[in-house]
Amino acid sequence: MKKITALVLAMVLTLGVLLTGCGSNNEVKENTSNETTTEQKDEKKEVKVGFLYVAPIGNEGWTYAHDQGRLYLEEKLGVETIYKESVKEDPAEVQAVIENMIDEGVNVIIGTSFGFMDGMELSAKEYPEVTFMHCSGYKMSDNMSNYFAKLYQARYLTGVAAGLATKSNELGYVAAYEIPEVIRGINAFTLGVKSVNPDAVVNVKWTHTWYDPAKEKQAAEALISEGADVIAQHQDTSAPQQAAEEAGVFSVGCDTDMESSAPNAYLTGAIYNWGDFYVSEIQKVIDGTWESTSYWGPMTDSEDSMAIITPLTKNAPEGAQAAVDAAKADVIAGKPIFVGPIKDQNGEIKVAEGVELTDAELLEMKWFVEGVNGKIEE
Repeated sequence: MKKITALVLAMVLTLGVLLTGCGSNNEVKENTSNETTTEQKDEKKEVKVGFLYVAPIGNEGWTYAHDQGRLYLEEKLGVETIYKESVKEDPAEVQAVIENMIDEGVNVIIGTSFGFMDGMELSAKEYPEVTFMHCSGYKMSDNMSNYFAKLYQARYLTGVAAGLATKSNELGYVAAYEIPEVIRGINAFTLGVKSVNPDAVVNVKWTHTWYDPAKEKQAAEALISEGADVIAQHQDTSAPQQAAEEAGVFSVGCDTDMESSAPNAYLTGAIYNWGDFYVSEIQKVIDGTWESTSYWGPMTDSEDSMAIITPLTKNAPEGAQAAVDAAKADVIAGKPIFVGPIKDQNGEIKVAEGVELTDAELLEMKWFVEGVNGKIEE
């Protein structure tokens, strides 16, 4: 009897060991299956993109152009995006907005104004697992890139049209802030003007705001009262265009096509195309191939060019189209705009003959070329 009992006990113990072994094997297989699934998911990263805007979206201008890029991104890649309008260019507010977005599941942050740079840099350090892309700045880290378009090339071309359109040889430029981006654009526009009209000058008025239709229009009206018969701008709204329309003078827009706001004044404009860039960069994030870079997209003759000059309107003078077309062909072929000899506004040689300013020098530009009437205040 004891032998039978012992035999039964031994059989039970052996069966238990076998069952435990089977359970262990199943568990290992399950874990392996989970790991494989995770690896498969990592091959195509799930992304949610958050956009920071410096102004309301509206239906024209800088922020509207970026939002059109956001919508294009959604259409082409089917990714989820969110945005925050009218974010102040203050590091603390930028960080707060970013933190809220990350809490909502955002893992790619796109900041679309120069003044967001410092706040984004701080957030990038705090959230190394999040991808940051900053427009128009210069700071970078492993998870933060910067990008911009060489819109100064398009502004140069608009200057060619404006230089041929002016009769008073006085042109006005409504400008936001004394930062290299704006100064570079004013200088390029002026060089374009003077390439066809050496006697013309460009008068600058600062608004110290990106988005304030009333201030922008007042600045344009002041320039017109001082003799300007062409108004250009680096502002977010078409208020300067409307001032030109009401005064019966010409205008040059920016950021988006503003012809509808000033049909009898508008000559052309320098505008952005952000959509193709956003699709390209977010696809890299999805594929796991994204790397932090500093990208400055030049004007090209392809549809994905980031910098564009809008078609000249019926308001453009005779000969303007041919002159702009010739200058555009040179730009696309690689002919530099900022090549010496170039004098500063005091008449001193700033760039020696044959010397071309580097991208780094253009990104730090804090001086006006000859022909610009305006003061750069620190």
